[in-house]
Amino acid sequence: MGLMQGKRGVIFGVANDKSIAWGVARQLHAAGAEIAFTYLNEALEKRVRPLAESLGADIILPCDVTSDEQIEAVFRELEQRWGSIDFVVHSVAFANREDLKQPFSMTSRDGFHLALDISAYSLIPMVRFAAPLMKNGGSVVTMTYLGAVRAVPEYNVMGVAKAALESSVRYLAAEFGEKNIRINAVSAGPIKTLAASGIGNFKKKLHVMEERSPLKRTVTQDEVGNAALYLLSDLSTGVTGEVHYVDGGFSISAQ
Repeated sequence: MGLMQGKRGVIFGVANDKSIAWGVARQLHAAGAEIAFTYLNEALEKRVRPLAESLGADIILPCDVTSDEQIEAVFRELEQRWGSIDFVVHSVAFANREDLKQPFSMTSRDGFHLALDISAYSLIPMVRFAAPLMKNGGSVVTMTYLGAVRAVPEYNVMGVAKAALESSVRYLAAEFGEKNIRINAVSAGPIKTLAASGIGNFKKKLHVMEERSPLKRTVTQDEVGNAALYLLSDLSTGVTGEVHYVDGGFSISAQ
């Protein structure tokens, strides 16, 4: 029996096979979980659907996380198909490229709102709509980064968004703990993803990671996936409101 055998849940945020969310999906599937997937639009559906189907998924739904109605529709469909769920993975973040390239003080008001809405606020309605389906308790994991607690060059407004996300994790954990619903975050080191392509000097950050981290390398999708698997499984039933670092020790060596 796999660690997640008999458990069902949904992953928001797979964009392609380089996505951190895809690493999480692979590990969950290998552990026996049944997974539903979402996609943003038709262009991304062409990438996501084949990946999801390769893991045996038959629930693949559209969802723009800036719409509470679309988020609610996903969980309404899951309730109709499954009745209940055990886990949610929130791996969604976005900021305008121009707001990442220019000095942080030049962040536009609209750009700030957009980054915080997609990258941080979206977790809140996800938990709100997921909670009634977690009838026997459950686990929610989101993805953050060191830029939430340190000023990382060129991370800019996304760092502020991740800080808001981490704070939201703590407040949600406090609210839903009595319902046996746990909310945690995984802080991954730099990984080559579609989202990371918008960060300035990203290759340099990878090089710094390799130089400074105790492991002398960057972490992999599967290593992040394993951390998420731990937090989503019954191995971590006493853990909530926490940020779990999987970054080769970069957060330590950067002090």
